[in-house]
Amino acid sequence: MAQTPDVAGPTGPGRESPASEETGRAPVELSDLATLKALAQPRRQRMLQHLTVHGPATSATLARALGLNTGATSYHLRELARYGFVEETGAQGQGQGQGQGRGRERWWRAVPGDRRFPPRSRQSPEMRLVMDELNHHAYAADLELFEQLQLDAADEPWADAFPYSRGTIRLTLPELRAFFEEYIGLLNRYKRPAADTPAGARTVLTRFLAFPAQTGAADSQAVDDQAVDDHDVADQDEDNRREAETP
Repeated sequence: MAQTPDVAGPTGPGRESPASEETGRAPVELSDLATLKALAQPRRQRMLQHLTVHGPATSATLARALGLNTGATSYHLRELARYGFVEETGAQGQGQGQGQGRGRERWWRAVPGDRRFPPRSRQSPEMRLVMDELNHHAYAADLELFEQLQLDAADEPWADAFPYSRGTIRLTLPELRAFFEEYIGLLNRYKRPAADTPAGARTVLTRFLAFPAQTGAADSQAVDDQAVDDHDVADQDEDNRREAETP
């Protein structure tokens, strides 16, 4: 999914969930093609990702961080604001190591919320093309960010703060939907206002991706067997990581 606050597919793929001061919002479906096209623009995805990771910024700070010019970042910020993904904020200098804003500086933040994409079965052919392009850039950016942050991590104990899991489960479609909603509920359980956040807390980026394996009746038993093996391996990897992280 795109680098945008709290966006999810109909049953889970591609959710972006930065820390939010607002929880419990009813999900909003992004079914307008113009909105999806605005979100799919690669530079806007990068800008949203930066606002998510580093907090509020001006067009100038975004331009310096992303190697763009301020005219481009100003334009893309206005477009993102037009569709409700960012908004101006009075919180100045957060995450940038700067003092109070000067003069007419305009600071922007990513807008929190629970936004969903329509199910693929309800997407028009044109919408599917937009969604495929959007996801292509987002998945690549997610992997690049994970790898870069892991390489850059040097401070303890956050150098060990890169948990991941690969597993396989057998579910019906209704069960998968329920599984996804439980995951969203877990994220919301850990969200809290800035005033309630303890010292030493950091923004943690989360990604959830699930997809059904292709299988036919003839090889269903083989898939079942492999599912058990994959899950055991994932559990063993988790045990190994926990042992390595134990003082």
